[in-house]
Amino acid sequence: MSHFLLSSRGAAATGELDGRYAAEAMTLMLRDLAREKVAPQECQAKLFGGGNMFPRQVPRNAQNIGRKNGEAARLLLDRHRIPVISESLFGVGHRQIIFDVGTGHVWSRQIKPVESESSEVRASA
Repeated sequence: MSHFLLSSRGAAATGELDGRYAAEAMTLMLRDLAREKVAPQECQAKLFGGGNMFPRQVPRNAQNIGRKNGEAARLLLDRHRIPVISESLFGVGHRQIIFDVGTGHVWSRQIKPVESESSEVRASA
């Protein structure tokens, strides 16, 4: 399971790999699979997330971080020929995930952001 936070570091990576970034998380996973003698193509992926966590704070002409992350995950899995067998990506808000490591089953629920009183006041003013 990987829960990376950003699609890339932006600047050239130096030093140790960091699982907070999509490509680096994939590299770490591929290393672990190789150590166990498992070909990536023998794996299956389930993708969840990529939601716009702060829809009122993202400029309309900018792509949000969640979308970039979801698209990066799809691209990396495709590049390594790992089939995606289930996904729930994008939308507004975050997801709550339950992952049963014994069976591989995943349950996901998307939670929309709750407007705070201060943002409701600003919106109506």
